[in-house]
Amino acid sequence: MSRTSAPPPTAGPPSPTVDSALTHGLKQRHLSMIALGGVIGAGLFVGSGAGIAAAGPSIVIAYGISGLLVMFVMRMLGEMSAANPVSGSFSVHADRAIGPWAGFTAGWSFWVLLCVAVGLEGIGAAKIVTGWLPGTPEWAWVALFMLVFLGTNLAAVKNFGEFEFWFAALKVVAITLFLVLGVLALLGVLPGTDAPGGSNLTGEGGLLPNGSDGFIIGLLASVFAYGGLETVTIAAAESENPVQGVAKAVRTAMWRIAVFYVGSMAVIVALVPWDDPAVAEVGPFYAALDHLGISGAAEIMNVVILVALLSAMNANIYGASRMACSLVARGQGPKRIGTISSGVPRNAVLVSSVFGFLCVLLSYWRPDDVFPWLLNMIGAVILVVWIFIAVSQLILRSRMEREAPEKLVVRMWLFPVLTIVALLAMAGIFFLMLRQPDTRDQLLATGALTAVLIVTGLVRQKRAGREPRA
Repeated sequence: MSRTSAPPPTAGPPSPTVDSALTHGLKQRHLSMIALGGVIGAGLFVGSGAGIAAAGPSIVIAYGISGLLVMFVMRMLGEMSAANPVSGSFSVHADRAIGPWAGFTAGWSFWVLLCVAVGLEGIGAAKIVTGWLPGTPEWAWVALFMLVFLGTNLAAVKNFGEFEFWFAALKVVAITLFLVLGVLALLGVLPGTDAPGGSNLTGEGGLLPNGSDGFIIGLLASVFAYGGLETVTIAAAESENPVQGVAKAVRTAMWRIAVFYVGSMAVIVALVPWDDPAVAEVGPFYAALDHLGISGAAEIMNVVILVALLSAMNANIYGASRMACSLVARGQGPKRIGTISSGVPRNAVLVSSVFGFLCVLLSYWRPDDVFPWLLNMIGAVILVVWIFIAVSQLILRSRMEREAPEKLVVRMWLFPVLTIVALLAMAGIFFLMLRQPDTRDQLLATGALTAVLIVTGLVRQKRAGREPRA
């Protein structure tokens, strides 16, 4: 059994030692399906109901706007990752472009986000199973799921790839069947259904039934439903052909977002009145299937949501472990976490899983204070990460055009205009979050976490004898 420890920190670009020590066991089909399935996250099935209840039919516009922003972010990240495919992804890019403190902040904030998300997804999955098997303890099911994915991620990376391949395939089949049934019903050719026309889009208050405030709530909900897309750029470092894999995933991101997110929202609000209580209470996909008279709609959606949650758990443990390993390789974490054994960062997998399960225990031990604070703390982390991605791309694109233009396999559209537009849009989202009482606490808590990480990163950088880079 070979063991590779993280190399000491260096003043230059991150060493490739860690990425070369990791196995390249992910095939192109794994990477393609991870990219495809990553778009169909639990947020689409679970979180979209509240957005529809707030925004009404305008939720389609909200998902379109936020989807466009996500396309820009993925294009920027894809440009940097295709030029430099590393398991630390945007954290490494921020390190190279802005300075070690930026890589430290982006990486560890994302690690916290993924670990807490693992716990939340485990709780959600356990609630579904205990609904089928009442009387069984939720925590025991979470522990079981954790052990399964811990084993998956401790083994060779190809096992993670296989799990995600089939999880993603099931999600893609489910959402595709839903869209086909929905479109057939809208056309009036599905047996037993009448075409609703535009009545659900124009009736009950029209496009903006709750005014601009309702639209803003829907827009904010849609932004955070897109989480998980970044995992494919982390996984690319362990694929057979990293550059080709990242390039393909990024170039197909547009149609995946348009079809799966915007398309499903359009079908739902056209089929079902937006103010149907079932949309928010049991979920918009269930409400649509029930409206079509699909027997067992609730159980069908429970199975699909369970698959989405388990898929997200598996992917987040993987992403957290690789991010932690990359950070340690750059001297930005405890060395023992970065130990690589048989091509797998097993200590990082263990630490990430334990942190995730600790979050689950906090949901039972301290449900009224510590756990809500933890949830607020990760509320806007993804926006912080996106800002680091955009700023890094602004700097690295100019540098690559001067020094290595041949590495620009993927290029951000209309650079630098759209990068700046994306940054302004993110600033606008922060402003909107401050206006909403429900999201203001999240923004402030995330701001506190980010500030602590920035200060810690700057102190560590100064101690290492490195000056901040502009």
